Amino acid sequence: MAETQINITLGTAGHIDHGKTALVKSLTGCETDRLREEKERGMSIDLGYAPCTLGDLEVGIVDVPGHEHFIKTMVAGVVGMDGVILVVAADDGVMPQTREHLDILTLLGIRHGLVALTKIDRVSAEDVELARAELADFLEGTFLDGAPILPVSNVTGQGYDLFYDALQTLVGQITPKTTGGVFRLPVDRAFSVQGYGTVVAGIPVCGQAHIGDEVVVLPHNLAGRMKRIEVYGRPSGVVLAGQCAALNVGHWESDVIRRGDTVTLPGYFSPEAWYVCRLRLLPRDKLRLKQGGAVKFHTGTTEVNAVVYNLEAGELREPGEYLIQIRTQTPIVAGPGDHFILRLLSPTQTIGGGTIVEAVSRRLKRTRTNVCQELQQRAAAVRSDAPFVEYCIRTAPMLTADETQLAARAKVLPGRLREILAQLTRDRKLIGISAGRYLHRDTAAEACQQVLGFVGQHHTDAPDSPGVTWEQIKLATRWEKPVLDGLIVMLKTDARLVERHQHLALPSHRAMFAQQDAEHLAAIEALFRERAFQPPSGEEIVQATGIPLAAVEKTLKSLREHGHLVWVGQGLLFHREAIELARQRLIEHIRQEGRLESVKFKYLVDTTRKYALPLLDYFDRSGLLRRDGNTRYLKSDRG
Repeated sequence: MAETQINITLGTAGHIDHGKTALVKSLTGCETDRLREEKERGMSIDLGYAPCTLGDLEVGIVDVPGHEHFIKTMVAGVVGMDGVILVVAADDGVMPQTREHLDILTLLGIRHGLVALTKIDRVSAEDVELARAELADFLEGTFLDGAPILPVSNVTGQGYDLFYDALQTLVGQITPKTTGGVFRLPVDRAFSVQGYGTVVAGIPVCGQAHIGDEVVVLPHNLAGRMKRIEVYGRPSGVVLAGQCAALNVGHWESDVIRRGDTVTLPGYFSPEAWYVCRLRLLPRDKLRLKQGGAVKFHTGTTEVNAVVYNLEAGELREPGEYLIQIRTQTPIVAGPGDHFILRLLSPTQTIGGGTIVEAVSRRLKRTRTNVCQELQQRAAAVRSDAPFVEYCIRTAPMLTADETQLAARAKVLPGRLREILAQLTRDRKLIGISAGRYLHRDTAAEACQQVLGFVGQHHTDAPDSPGVTWEQIKLATRWEKPVLDGLIVMLKTDARLVERHQHLALPSHRAMFAQQDAEHLAAIEALFRERAFQPPSGEEIVQATGIPLAAVEKTLKSLREHGHLVWVGQGLLFHREAIELARQRLIEHIRQEGRLESVKFKYLVDTTRKYALPLLDYFDRSGLLRRDGNTRYLKSDRG
């Protein structure tokens, strides 16, 4: 037994009958053709898994079928690979599935590997060297350019020691998958074991999980806890990304779960039908993929019919990089950064692949302004968790995002998310709006400019107005209260907005009135000053000044906005100087007498009950007084 299990999985690739399964058996002692049909036909038709000991390390090996009819199965196997053994028979050389497998490996992001030149016992030494030279030419410019090409015989064992040493070197060059993300295992197969129940097998692409963890299988949304874990066929307390594993969740029904399903943590993934993707289109003769063209879409262990929409131009014809949108026939589970393959339905061939950017809710219009630019930024951000978290905050639909929303969209666990948020805050990229809720500084700057623009436009449209109210900005922007409050505080702190009489204005703003409006203001304000505690009604103002009623109402509104008049209730307005004088007299009286009986207030301000009681109630509401029956006290003097 190896001293150390390492979460690295190697895989085979290559044309049918080039010796992939025999090579794996020589390495591991395991027969990966487990199906009766495979044994009868002498041909792999499904994925096979085996543990492989290399020195003091144990890694996994996945053996894929080589027949063109099982490309979909081969793609499902590549999802778990960290490095590849490309198998080419010396008596056949490079064949069609050699080429297609290499294309698929490249498109799915495999960057490490070597070449096993098998069946050298069938050809002469000169032919082996010719085959090596042919392979070296074929691999030029690929990720296997310069990789070791190792002649080996599965029959005689010739070359096996050198091959084994090269395989150890290859594993040493591979960095194991990180295990800090959200656990996700694309299901390869599910079966039932007597006494245990359902077992789900595959290679996790992200994260880690422990016995007792709650998981869910999608799209069925079946929840459960892991009762048992096996890694490389042996019991384990934990499974890591990149390990061949079997998970036992007893009460699931094995006949419901199938290849293409996903086991993951609850709350992070959901089946979706629309995905934005970054596509690399391969050179293919006479290829014309129209908008809405039908394809096979492979990601993880999923294969599904889909249609393709090019977001950058019309039909897809020339090789190159494209932003596309995929709509799958049935919803599937995939995450940002996942690799995918596109294959034509007829003739069946691989035409390209790339990475998923993100699931979206609907078809995007490529004619929409800046849609491609925004998606390019998103595609760049998903390559790493911290930039993607920052991107998610910067583009949050309601300007801010909370930790739950961020964890679900960015697929980041809470502990790691808090580390990222703390660093972004230290870098002054984020603003904490409330507990666990964040606003990006770039977004805040854009939103502040929007507020300033709204206020400035109001000054232009209504030069006699003191400014805008909080409610007016809220109605215009539809932003949530904590967001708007935070932005206004920022603008006031930076002296870009000032508050005057409960209105927000640009610091440079001064109300401008037409001459007649100014005369009306002066006349009506003088009347309120004169009748301080017996303020005039609208009709009385008309009689006293001769100003038309409509102009009186407009002027009263303006005087209120500018803080010259104060509404106290029951349709009554008082001049602010009268309000302040009444306040002073109340305070002096109560501090001398200890309290105020309501009936005495009208004598303090020399008015009638009609005006005194509404004014007294105003001081109750404003927090100056505390009422006990018909007696008032200063609120600051007693609880």
